[in-house]
This record gives sequence, C-alpha cells and structure tokens, in this order.
Amino acid sequence: MRIRLAHIVFRSALPAALLALAACAPAPIYKASPDAVSAQPFQVAQSPEQFANRPVIWGGRIVGVNNLADHSEVEILAYPLDSSQRPRANDSGSGRFIAVMPGYVESLDYPAGGLITVSGQLNGSRAGKVGQADYVFPLVQVGQSHVWTADEMNKGKNNVHFGVGVGVGIR
Repeated sequence: MRIRLAHIVFRSALPAALLALAACAPAPIYKASPDAVSAQPFQVAQSPEQFANRPVIWGGRIVGVNNLADHSEVEILAYPLDSSQRPRANDSGSGRFIAVMPGYVESLDYPAGGLITVSGQLNGSRAGKVGQADYVFPLVQVGQSHVWTADEMNKGKNNVHFGVGVGVGIR
C-alpha cells in the first residue's frame, strides 16, 4: 500500500515539476516577424541580395564599436540564439555582421566581449577585413538592441542537479 501511494505521488508530482522548470525560461525579448530571415550571417554574406530589406533578430559577442558622424556601427561575432533570444556563446560562431545604429553609441555601454541581441532590417553588405582576411559583412539597420548582463544570461537556466555521491556546499 505504501509503495503504491509513493508511486501515485511520484507520477503526479513529476509532470508538475517539469512544468514548473519549463516556466522558468524567460520569454523572447523581440517579437519575430513571419518573414524574418532564419539564415545565419555567414549565409547572408554569400548572397546578400537574396535577403535584402528583410527583418532579422541576431545576436552575438561585440567585437568593437565605430562611431561615425551620423551613426554608429557595432561589429558582432554572431552566435545562434536560444528560445529567449540570448546568444549561445558556447556554440561556434556563425559569421560576423555590422549593426548600424542611429546616432552616437557609447562604447562603454557596448563593451567589446559583451553579449548583444539586435532586432532590425538587413540593409546590404560591405566588404571589409577580419585581421588580414577579406570578409563580407551583412549590414543590419538596428531598430532595437539589448546588451545582456551576466544575471540575465543565467536567468531561467536549470539550477537543479541530480547525482549520486557526497557533496559539500560552501556559502
């Protein structure tokens, strides 16, 4: 009787626990357009005319900021995005792109190495260099951008660990 009761409790508690863990993941920060480009920057760089004027939501690691007279350009090493549109920096890069932002962008607000997600529209490409190598950068006219903090990157990640053995927690 006792074993059957434990089995019933476990079977009803497991779906509730899984649902609670799934509810912890933050929602996407930008609404994706139905005609948004699903291609990665390296794919767009190969045939930019095919993707002209289409919306994108891309993200990655900030390489640097270049402030010009009437706009700023942020070079970004792209990474795939998770379901919350956070860059998955532990994945391999998927090309580079330039985020074109109106006005002046403070480089301290967009630090090199920081993680960013942008929402905007593809607006052609530009030839440039990565080190000594020639490179074609897709250009994204940015409507919105978000630089991720360490806390935001960790929010919603599973903090439950299962294992067998002895552990010590120090606080």
